[in-house]
Amino acid sequence: MTDTQPVALSQVAELAAAIRNEIAKAVVGQSEVIDHLLIALMARGHVLLEGPPGTAKTFLAQCFAASLGLDFGRIQFTPDLMPGDILGSNLFNFQTSTFTLTRGPIFRDLLLADEINRTPPKTQAALLEAMQERQVTLDGAAHALPPHFMVVATQNPIESHGVYTLPEAQLDRFLFKLVVPYPSHEEERAIVTRYAENRAQPLPRDLGIVSVAAPDRLAGATAAVSQVTLSEPVVDYIVRVIRATRESTELSLGASPRAAVLLAGAARARAAINGRDYVLPDDVKALAPGVLRHRLALSPSAEIEGRQIEDLVAELVTATEAPR
Repeated sequence: MTDTQPVALSQVAELAAAIRNEIAKAVVGQSEVIDHLLIALMARGHVLLEGPPGTAKTFLAQCFAASLGLDFGRIQFTPDLMPGDILGSNLFNFQTSTFTLTRGPIFRDLLLADEINRTPPKTQAALLEAMQERQVTLDGAAHALPPHFMVVATQNPIESHGVYTLPEAQLDRFLFKLVVPYPSHEEERAIVTRYAENRAQPLPRDLGIVSVAAPDRLAGATAAVSQVTLSEPVVDYIVRVIRATRESTELSLGASPRAAVLLAGAARARAAINGRDYVLPDDVKALAPGVLRHRLALSPSAEIEGRQIEDLVAELVTATEAPR
């Protein structure tokens, strides 16, 4: 990846537009969620999608992978899922008297962790090393994951039975937590018109989605993100926003330094997909909710008062003076 030559930022914007167009062949609306998925891809981050059933979370991940031509894998997280079901294992071959690595479904470019909160923390922890270091360790040996490895996880916020709260260490490895909303009236009309006659969920390829990102083109685009200028005033602004979460009396847990690093990388990626070679404070403001909402915890007094994380993030960002 380090030897990849960055492409022009105008090409990054063109690639992002082409991916949006492909996904739009199948997915109605959800433009903000799609843009955040693109930003996460370019920033080499992971995404947690939260929304009620039937809001196309899984379908969106499938269409996103199809538009990129990435090797797509899906794990249905269930209470009986074990770490070996995700990572794989070394199996003994009695004919050769040697161990052979059987790779698990995590060895994919884009991994859909469907209903991630339905499996116990022990199994969730199997993703920690993979999401942070892009490798997995089996029997003391490290195995590298694909260069574009990305986890897109989904969870249902409504059900409380048979689910497990994601540990803070797991949540902190997601670049974004995105809330997938219900569609607008017009968008829902378009969905019903388009899919009312389908008895089963169509596959992306059946809807005409094709890959618009060759591996070298995608690698060049992600390399170009690191060339985006992040000025000292904007760096200071990011740090002050993050530190404000730790200083707030209404929060019992603030954002970590990892959050600051990821927010900076995401801001660079947002600038790149918009064809800019510099980060604006508006990039930081636009991305702060997705980066912070899963990293903060309300204080007991704030919970009693009925405060919401979303509102607190907006207030902290507004109260932090942005560079001119």
